[in-house]
Amino acid sequence: MQFGIEIFIIEVIGIIAFTISGVMVAFKKRLDLLGVVTLGTLTAVGGGALRDILLGILPPSMFKNGIYVLLAFLTAIISFYIGILTIKKIKRKREEFYNLITFFDAVGLGVFTVVGSNTAIINGFGDNAFLTIFVGVITGVGGGVIRDVIANTTPFIMYKDLYASSAIIGAALYYALYQLHSNSFLCISISIIATILVRLIAHKYHLGLPKFGVYKDREE
Repeated sequence: MQFGIEIFIIEVIGIIAFTISGVMVAFKKRLDLLGVVTLGTLTAVGGGALRDILLGILPPSMFKNGIYVLLAFLTAIISFYIGILTIKKIKRKREEFYNLITFFDAVGLGVFTVVGSNTAIINGFGDNAFLTIFVGVITGVGGGVIRDVIANTTPFIMYKDLYASSAIIGAALYYALYQLHSNSFLCISISIIATILVRLIAHKYHLGLPKFGVYKDREE
């Protein structure tokens, strides 16, 4: 199931969103320009690279189609200089800054979770629900995990409000919709929006899985 330009546009949105979330984490860690670009780019393309390796697509798409890496690279540089110009405002409005990280991360999560599942399907694994959903989740959370490990922070999937759970819900919903109504771009759109909404609602109302103790967010 391929949609050509529609999927490309969705991937562009995901690349930009995840790159910005990576750049924002880099800002919190006070990295230099190289660190910002590296973290932003890896956040954007890391999940897709893991997806391709799992599916046996070698070399990964990021190496065969440089437009994604170039887009992430340019987005990171532009975001860096915008951040430099607005650093005082960022310091004054820390809570809004953290909320922006969550928003962009949620968009990237939704886009790449569903695109990852779709990639598994178009590569002939549509009859394997577990693999399709698993690949979708790995694609969605992979870039964020790479970002957090490099930034030396606890990965979001380990403690953030329904982070990996949102990806699981989105991937499972897409697979179910695909089985009911294949070849419909609406399936992808609905699943992406659902994933984003679950993540943002969970963040707003602090919904999450049971965890040991109560502790302050380590990144704040």
